[in-house]
Amino acid sequence: MPEEVRIGLVGYNFMGRAHSNAYRQVPFYFPEVKATPVMKVLCGRTKDRLEQFAEQFQWQETETRFARLIERDDLDLIDITSPNNQHVDMVIAAAKAGKNIFCEKPLATNLADAKKALKAVRDAGVLHMLCHNYRRAPACSLAKKMIENGDLGEIYHWRALYLQDWLMSPECPMMWRVQKRIAGSGSLGDLMAHSIDMALWLLGDISEVSCAMKTFIKKRPKLDQVDTGLGGKAAKDAPMGTVDVDDGVITLARFANGALGTFEATRFAAGRKNYNWFEVNGSKGSIVFNLETMNELLYYSTDDPEDREGFRLIQASSDCHPYMEHPSGGPRYWPVAHIIGYEHTFINTVADLMNNIADGEMPWPNFLDGCRTQAVLEACTDADKSKKWERVPKVK
Repeated sequence: MPEEVRIGLVGYNFMGRAHSNAYRQVPFYFPEVKATPVMKVLCGRTKDRLEQFAEQFQWQETETRFARLIERDDLDLIDITSPNNQHVDMVIAAAKAGKNIFCEKPLATNLADAKKALKAVRDAGVLHMLCHNYRRAPACSLAKKMIENGDLGEIYHWRALYLQDWLMSPECPMMWRVQKRIAGSGSLGDLMAHSIDMALWLLGDISEVSCAMKTFIKKRPKLDQVDTGLGGKAAKDAPMGTVDVDDGVITLARFANGALGTFEATRFAAGRKNYNWFEVNGSKGSIVFNLETMNELLYYSTDDPEDREGFRLIQASSDCHPYMEHPSGGPRYWPVAHIIGYEHTFINTVADLMNNIADGEMPWPNFLDGCRTQAVLEACTDADKSKKWERVPKVK
């Protein structure tokens, strides 16, 4: 029988739902997993919402104080899905309590704090994982495999877009995602962080960046109800607050391997709902991924004969693709092209995490990866201010 990993989850909004669903689904889709997640304690501040969520997702107990949560000796993993500015303090406290840690991105709101979190987990000797779930979309894992195999040859270009439109209305209120003291940044840290993590994973270190950021709507009505981070309702005559994060960002990058890169992220792209897209060009071919069609990877090979040149569509949902083969044979989820979805990237992530904990192995991406992403984000912020190319700080 697999061992158990007893979990204490902090937060019950968007990411709390995604993580809770993954814990519930892992034993069904990954029967070979070496450790079974046990949904022990849900922690949050608002008791009625906490109890409602716990009942819905079948958490065994609830707790309203984080300090009491980490004092418990019946928890093996603390999962942090709270707002960005709370991550570091919670990580440090959980590490000192000897708990393994699973934390939503970004690790911190600035590089100095991210380094504090990394030092804390290293000093405590605990396992730590940062949740960049898109790495475990089968098509993205296939892209990683193809690049490492040399299928694209020498890499020349990276370009990435992460476009949404949910913040365009001036009536959208002052939720925490548009407040620098809580979020750290706007589209830069919320969206581009995903693209940067993917680029670092697929292509390696970014050495320097140039960046331009802009805030399109500078005043928003203050909230009149609980803030879930995804909007809410303001009173009719609510006082106005000042938005101090970016609404859109464009970055140029130079990679350590010699490749050139472009990144663009915004929450003001009308018609784009979750357009997380990247393209890699190399001497032997190209690949293209779009999260809105996340089961597909486009691949162009320069080895194709002239009369058959063109991008081919790979349905990365067969049992030969990453995360898709079931140990008994056949597909893990559904037959090829019956497609999996957003929630499965979290299921794949949690399955790997459970195996890592059972084996005592450091998960990936971990807090070192989070610091490296944060270093790029910080260099982007500096470049926007200086209007010059800025070096990305090295983190080890």
